[in-house]
Amino acid sequence: MELLPDIWKQDYWLPPGVTWNDMDKLSDSSRPRPLDLVMSLPLALGFLVLRCMFERYCAPPMGRCLGVKNRSVRAVAPSPKLESFYTRQSRQPTQSQIASLMELSGKTQRQIETWFRLRRSHDRPSQTKKFSEAAWRFFFYLTSFVGGLLCLIDRPWFWDLRECWRQYPVQPMERAHYWYYMLELGFYGSLLLRISVDVKRKDFREQVIHHLATMFLLSFSYCANYIRVGTLVMLLHDVSDILLESAKMLNYGTGWRKVCDALFVVFAVVFLVTRLLIFPCKIIHTTLVLSMETFQPFFGYYFFNILLMVLQALHVFWATLILRMVSKFLKGEMEKDERSDEESEPDEHIEDGNAEGDGDFSWKRNKDSMNNKLSMLTNNCVLNNLTNHRATVAERMRKAQ
Repeated sequence: MELLPDIWKQDYWLPPGVTWNDMDKLSDSSRPRPLDLVMSLPLALGFLVLRCMFERYCAPPMGRCLGVKNRSVRAVAPSPKLESFYTRQSRQPTQSQIASLMELSGKTQRQIETWFRLRRSHDRPSQTKKFSEAAWRFFFYLTSFVGGLLCLIDRPWFWDLRECWRQYPVQPMERAHYWYYMLELGFYGSLLLRISVDVKRKDFREQVIHHLATMFLLSFSYCANYIRVGTLVMLLHDVSDILLESAKMLNYGTGWRKVCDALFVVFAVVFLVTRLLIFPCKIIHTTLVLSMETFQPFFGYYFFNILLMVLQALHVFWATLILRMVSKFLKGEMEKDERSDEESEPDEHIEDGNAEGDGDFSWKRNKDSMNNKLSMLTNNCVLNNLTNHRATVAERMRKAQ
């Protein structure tokens, strides 16, 4: 308990030579206070309610306009014993477990494997669910970017990064920037609250780390009055997120392949430029180097830059996935997103052909395969008949001679 009063020790939050009395020169409305962060909690709950309404009333008609259709999945035969094992123990039984399930249920190994494969396919998120999630994020990022750009474009630090540190930390906070911070915090808080029910992706852990690092970064930068740099970080991240979510929306639709591919290329370029060039060369450079022209290093300086480095490490991780996708795209091998459109189960892409055997795509694919086999069989029969006919003619000519 003795450590609690030291949390707000000025040496942690303020540069050397600056005290909390200096911060009292700012008016109450223009001074960031830690208690202000409580506002993000009701905003997070408000975002959850707003998202539910959006996914129920707005996303479905948008999906129909873009041709979003759910895949057909074969019905699963009811089996209480297998269902109990599936819900209580494991979704992917081992060979020894399958052997015990064979004795318990009276089914063959193939029947049990098929049942679990179909049962997993029923739990996979539908295309409409994925579309609704992408559409919600798209509209938030678009609104956030437009609002952030309007409240920053006429500010001096938007054009000259040295202005971020002029008279720091005694810098008045504008009301628009306060709401910019609170809305972003509330949105990422709502993502964390919904993360257990949202679509699980291959980079689930990285997403959790990203959301936590973002919230810590926003909260600390607000309390330490790094608001000018913080607004630039938020604005820079929203640019590529808009393109990503719009490309995902079209990817779930029908007939938008060329537009989706074009958006993906634009997104890849914007992401690599903003996250691997502008973010480290401009934002991190100004927090590490340019800030030293105004004050000496202190705890807040190191902690803030560590959080920025964590974000940059995640940028590099996602950049490797994007470059891998670009490589496949250029070779004509890319069929799905490396991270965003698949669950984390390793056999999901194998299940598509089996679990969706009643769908139009699988039916056409099976039909084409059958036609090819029939054609090969017909050709073989014709060739065999010709060979036999020639042999018979040659035999008759030899006997005639």
